Parts: sequence; structure tokens; C-alpha cells
Amino acid sequence: MSKIGIFYGSSGGNTEGVAKNIAKKLGLGAGDIYDVCKASASDLTAYDMLLFGSSTWGLGDLQDDWEGFINTVASADLSGKKIALFGCGDSSSYPDTFCDAIGKIYQVVKDKATVTGFTDTTGYSFDDSESVVNNQFVGLALDEDNESNLTEERIDRWIEIIKSAI
Repeated sequence: MSKIGIFYGSSGGNTEGVAKNIAKKLGLGAGDIYDVCKASASDLTAYDMLLFGSSTWGLGDLQDDWEGFINTVASADLSGKKIALFGCGDSSSYPDTFCDAIGKIYQVVKDKATVTGFTDTTGYSFDDSESVVNNQFVGLALDEDNESNLTEERIDRWIEIIKSAI
């Protein structure tokens, strides 16, 4: 099995909670979960598969800690690695920028590594998102503010998708 590292940025705690939930479901320890405000490029090299998570803020912005870490990711050698993305957004208050942050991360990594974990947009209520490519989310999109009752099921489905890439 591939060695998996989870790298997340979280301001309000939702994305951190999701990262820890995913880690538990994958059987990962605390040493494989990184808050991007404390992570470095060398942390990325230890893993075959990287799970990147970010909440979306403002009108489609990356979470603050990702603003700096995205440059670290952009300059890192990710060849041969697999990447899966997850993020939190608010589809009710920001239906035009729902989960845009994972779309921004995707644009940085799509030509540097193999991206997996695309998910269906069916069942979501939003108007537009940078995280949608070819009618699919580029990763796991969650709305902890309005649809937290769907989180567990969505995480479980996404884990099944990324397990096929491990």
C-alpha cells in the first residue's frame, strides 16, 4: 500500500476535522497529518500519495495558510506521486465559488502528478465552481455548514475512489 500523507489548511476547524476523519478511515496516524502552516517541502517527499485539503474563503480564495504553501507545492518535485483533493465550502452563501480552493490547488498540481479522486456533482446545490472540470469535482467537495449530514457518506465514497489509485 502507498504511504499517504494528508496536508490541510483550516481556519474554522471544518477542514481539520475532515482531514482527521479521513486519516482515521484510512488508518493513518497523527504523524501523517500536516497543517500546511507547519509543513515543508521535505514533508511532501516522504509520501507516495498526497491528500491536499483546503477550505474556501471570501469569494473563492484559498485558506490563508495555503496562500504560502501553494508556492511550496508548485516548486516541489511531485513526479511519480498521486494526489487527491478535498475541501470545504458554503454552497448556500457562496454558490458561485463553492469549493473553489481545491480547483486552485488542482491547477497547480495537475501537470506535476497524477490527480485522482474526482467526484460526481450530482446531489450538490451550487451555481459554479473552479473545482468542477468536465462536469466533475476535482476532488471531494463538502459543505459542513449546510450539508454536514452528507459528509460521512461523501467521504466514504471518495475513499473508495482513491483506494483504487493506491
